Amino acid sequence: MEQVSTNKAFGGAQGVYKHASAATGTEMTFSVFVPPHQPGTKLPVVWYLSGLTCTHANVTEKGEFRRICAELGLIFVAPDTSPRGPDLNGNAVPDDPAGAYDFGLGAGFYVDATQAPFDRHYKMWSYVTEELPTLIADNFPADMTRQSIMGHSMGGHGAITIALRNPGRYASVSAFAPIVAPGQVPWGEKALAGYLGEDRATWRRHDAVALIEDGARVADLLVDQGGADSFLTQELRPELLESACKTAGIDLTLNLREGYDHSYYFISTFMADHLRWHATRLIKD
Repeated sequence: MEQVSTNKAFGGAQGVYKHASAATGTEMTFSVFVPPHQPGTKLPVVWYLSGLTCTHANVTEKGEFRRICAELGLIFVAPDTSPRGPDLNGNAVPDDPAGAYDFGLGAGFYVDATQAPFDRHYKMWSYVTEELPTLIADNFPADMTRQSIMGHSMGGHGAITIALRNPGRYASVSAFAPIVAPGQVPWGEKALAGYLGEDRATWRRHDAVALIEDGARVADLLVDQGGADSFLTQELRPELLESACKTAGIDLTLNLREGYDHSYYFISTFMADHLRWHATRLIKD
């Protein structure tokens, strides 16, 4: 693991790191904020998964999480959203054939692709749930028995599906403007078909609403959604998650924030609320 940069912030350290990933076969970059703490102390970890077109840098630079993480004693980890080229053999990583923003580079959708040519490098599920946690545990003062996960848009999809499929690993899960039913919206249909193939039955393991319908559960769930989000009615459809949670008996807090859009102005406004919500579930006296 190579340290790209480190900066002191709120008494802690904001670092950016890169490493050669076995999962993706590429170099991967991620950021970690470690709050001030006593030597030898192990701290809870919050994972943040970003949305379409993003890298680790979007939330690191715009998320406004460091002050509250320093106050609460939370490590904050933000990985990239896809592999990027060249790979470890010097070859280009495949992208959307038309160069669209919603597939390929910057749009890994937190799945392990099974369809060529994407199956060689697009292994973001394994990267986020297996490889990167091991790296964090080995190199940072992380208490891996206390983890929570959150995300935005495509990353909200990733956070919720990962939590649903890994019961007991995460103390809590939350999302900003998540894609809750990718099998029913254009962004998700394109991505899941491209990465996993046309058999819609295989998509259900990467669809929060479908997973809940099929019996997956979390104790509770926090979602904030901007009322002025231009993607609200076509791509995000939070009412589908609300209905699924109601039927399943999952305690969903769904906040519709009037006037807010899909941007980091929205995310940064409510970031502290989410981190405090996670902290109540991560930090036990």
